[in-house]
Amino acid sequence: MVLLRISFLAIILLVSLFLFPVSAVRSFPKRVAFGGDKTGIKFGTSMQFFEAPEYQNGLECPILAENDELLVCEPSAVHIAMTLDPEYLRGTVAAVHSVLKHTSCPENIFFHFIASDSGSVKADDLKQIVRSAFPSLSFKVYVFRENLVTDLITSSIRQALDNPLNYARSYLAEILEPCVGRVIYLDSDIIVVDDIQKLWKISLTGTRTIGAPEYCHVNFIKYFTNEFWFNRELSRVFEGKRPCYFNTGVMVMDLLRWKEGEYTKKIEKWMRIQKERRIYELGSLPPFLLAFGGDVEAIDHRWNQHGLGGDNVVNSCRSLHPGAVSLMHWSGKGKPWARLDADKPCPVDYLWSPYDLYRHSQQ
Repeated sequence: MVLLRISFLAIILLVSLFLFPVSAVRSFPKRVAFGGDKTGIKFGTSMQFFEAPEYQNGLECPILAENDELLVCEPSAVHIAMTLDPEYLRGTVAAVHSVLKHTSCPENIFFHFIASDSGSVKADDLKQIVRSAFPSLSFKVYVFRENLVTDLITSSIRQALDNPLNYARSYLAEILEPCVGRVIYLDSDIIVVDDIQKLWKISLTGTRTIGAPEYCHVNFIKYFTNEFWFNRELSRVFEGKRPCYFNTGVMVMDLLRWKEGEYTKKIEKWMRIQKERRIYELGSLPPFLLAFGGDVEAIDHRWNQHGLGGDNVVNSCRSLHPGAVSLMHWSGKGKPWARLDADKPCPVDYLWSPYDLYRHSQQ
């Protein structure tokens, strides 16, 4: 059985090399992978990470800024926003590692991390953990005030979706530095296996505020209750539009247009209606569908191979969709780190594990 398992792992790793070739990566680690120091911060089950290799710009990369204070406002830098949730921190670290490994200009990326003001771990401690894993990373940690949304959140079909930090993406225009006009939002359960600059360079045409892979074959009606569809005043929001489902775990966002369109207020309006009328069941996603459905810049599906964690109720194994892959997303109930630790991994979880920097405590 041991030999069969080793052979299976070898096949998975070999396939991953063909799917996601590393020859296109133009980064130069100074340290051997997984060979760095562990962090000195412990919480939960001794959350410690190895230090990532130090990825550097290729020769073709422009020099944008000398320090983080300047890079945070540099429009030519790639700006990425993610949340820092202690429950998903292992996923966030792996996601950052994957972005750095596969981009041509890792020093020209700036990460905007959002931590809760009511979390089990303080923002400063989370900042120290990120810095220990990525000593050269350009980033800033912002604090999200949960009281902005706690009175607006209604229970959904999965408890994890009710976490106030899930709603921070609706407030990025208010949370981030005012000088940040554009950002890529990424969930913590993703792995990027392509150059993130390709996603960054996608244009938002016309007056479109966000871009995301759309899935127009999905039954859009199921995301809202009969209370919504039978109410003419509510459902007319989609009048004259062809709304399609999109996953909010990967979005390119124009924060200047967001502010101009006052989309935070629009999303809050729908959340208040939800409190009164119960028009949907699925956490922070439906308000985005209501605010942007039918007016999203359609991005190639390769940038969000989602659903790898199963659905929102059942932790089931799923395979990659046909076609090219630039980003894998373990949306759904099952997370790769949990399944690997439980010794019950799905085949796709072995594609996540090479980016994992988590250091298991000594037995």
